[in-house]
Amino acid sequence: MCLNIYHELALINQNNNRRERTMFGQRLRLARKRAGLSMQALADRVTPSVSAQAISKYEADQMMPSSSVLVGLGKALGVSLDFLVGGQVEALESVEWRKNSTASAQDRAMAEAIVIEKLEDYLAIEDILDLHPAEDPFAALRVDMVADEEAIDAKARDVRREWKLGIDPIPSMTALLEDKGLKVIEADLPERINGLACHVERAEGAPTEVIVVSRHTNVERKRFNLAHELAHRIIIETGNVALKKEPSMHRFAGAFLIPREHLEEEAGRNRHGMTWIEIMRLKRTYGVSAAAMLVRLGQVGILSKSAVEYAFKTYARSWRREEPKPIGPGEGFAAFEKPQRFERLVWRALGEELISPVRAAQMLGLPLSVVERDIRGPRDQ
Repeated sequence: MCLNIYHELALINQNNNRRERTMFGQRLRLARKRAGLSMQALADRVTPSVSAQAISKYEADQMMPSSSVLVGLGKALGVSLDFLVGGQVEALESVEWRKNSTASAQDRAMAEAIVIEKLEDYLAIEDILDLHPAEDPFAALRVDMVADEEAIDAKARDVRREWKLGIDPIPSMTALLEDKGLKVIEADLPERINGLACHVERAEGAPTEVIVVSRHTNVERKRFNLAHELAHRIIIETGNVALKKEPSMHRFAGAFLIPREHLEEEAGRNRHGMTWIEIMRLKRTYGVSAAAMLVRLGQVGILSKSAVEYAFKTYARSWRREEPKPIGPGEGFAAFEKPQRFERLVWRALGEELISPVRAAQMLGLPLSVVERDIRGPRDQ
């Protein structure tokens, strides 16, 4: 919820003249599903009181609530009024989920609501700063056919070469994708959802793309998921019935994060075997999971196919469920693998006095006192 109710009411007034263009009914329905409430249960929670029939009409866009009821709905559902009456995001389309098979419809509704709420702020701050979308950074690299797995590796090398990344480990996949114009959002998603990617249709302005990662996902999986999303923007289709799409995206992600040439320098060629501690060192060198590291060692031929299969049947059988020797919070790659662009834009708008400290605090999810402290800087004791 926003920090200042009067700011929220001002927002409502500003949006009165565009309510016909908002997706209020859909937003209300999504927030209700996120909360797991029936229409009657929601009506019972709202102050001032409303009927379930009124809720039904709101969701059908047959009627708009008064300002006081709108505030009550936001409080009852635990969402901001920016979410309920925001005019930036029209729809999330082509949603690709990174989720556990047990994720429920409520989990997905909760994740979509979180994403929309954060996107409303992200797109709003870009509008305030008059920032325009960059040209498609993937256009010259995009393909809709790859001959085989070696061609997938070659495409990963092409992307690194085009972006002048060399063959060293990438310090931050998040920073790389943000630099290329993708919006990367880290959020407190439901436990059974690791992330999602989608195309965002806007009420006004050009469409945009967003990648969302769970704040609770370990950095090894987070980096691989981001490289996987990059793969989807480079390889549209494999064009080859022998190459299934998702495994091909995994192959690209592994090749992009762990270039063959660099790995051969680190681990040697044609190994007969490899110790546990060597694999742990390698996974930390590239910031990937131990399972992904083991698979990549097999893909480039450093370990034989039989050696990799044996590993997953024996000492590595639990690696896909539980990460061995995980990279801790703030350690190594985890210190850099965080979205920063949105936060930088909010502070820029605040510095240029285009938004108020109250609005900045709401966007950043920080106490107003912290924002005011960071505006003025430390004081002499």
